[in-house]
Amino acid sequence: MTLKEWADEDKPREKMLSRGKKELTNAELIAILLRSGLRGKSVVEVAKEVLSQSSNSLTTLSQMGFKQLSAIKGVGQAKATTLMATLELGWRMHSEIGNDKEMIISDSQAFFHYMEPLLADLDHEEFWAVFLSNRGKVLGRQRISMGGMTGTPVDLRILFRGAIECKAVSLMVAHNHPSGSLKASHEDREITRRIAESGKLLEINLREHIVIALGPGGKADYYSFHDNGQL
Repeated sequence: MTLKEWADEDKPREKMLSRGKKELTNAELIAILLRSGLRGKSVVEVAKEVLSQSSNSLTTLSQMGFKQLSAIKGVGQAKATTLMATLELGWRMHSEIGNDKEMIISDSQAFFHYMEPLLADLDHEEFWAVFLSNRGKVLGRQRISMGGMTGTPVDLRILFRGAIECKAVSLMVAHNHPSGSLKASHEDREITRRIAESGKLLEINLREHIVIALGPGGKADYYSFHDNGQL
């Protein structure tokens, strides 16, 4: 049976129009993007295969490259680019929401959720700073550096110039570990110490430093220097 022969209530597009987008499964949403299946396999079945290849994790799916996606039977080049573009838009929307300067960041968990869209799925290290008011209102954020798989340099002059320009009284910093490890390295501890000591001279308090990484299941988590008594 082809998708056209299904009952209207079982077709993803018709189901969305009649019942709303929240009623669709991940496979059905992906099926709408793929638009068509292949001989002997409906588009929903192809979508389920796409999810299977990514361990049913949308985060893992967003990290799959063009070659991996296009190699899935029933996907191909055009559909792979559609999937990649849609997932990237999702991450950018999440990031845009997190860039709201009216946001108040009060603890490590809120900071993690704020930075996760920017750092969680990168294949290289980046170091970011968020500049805050006395009550934790976001005044601005800045990528301080971008490096390779195992590290990225941090220039304190760039970091504190951004804080001064925002008239910040405190800041939080974050970086990612593409390896998936949440263990803070010696270099991580050392840069934390240097930022904290430099901040004291400028009366700009380092409130938090977190390390963000993706676990084996594609779920992001973090390590907090503050929560672990290292700040």
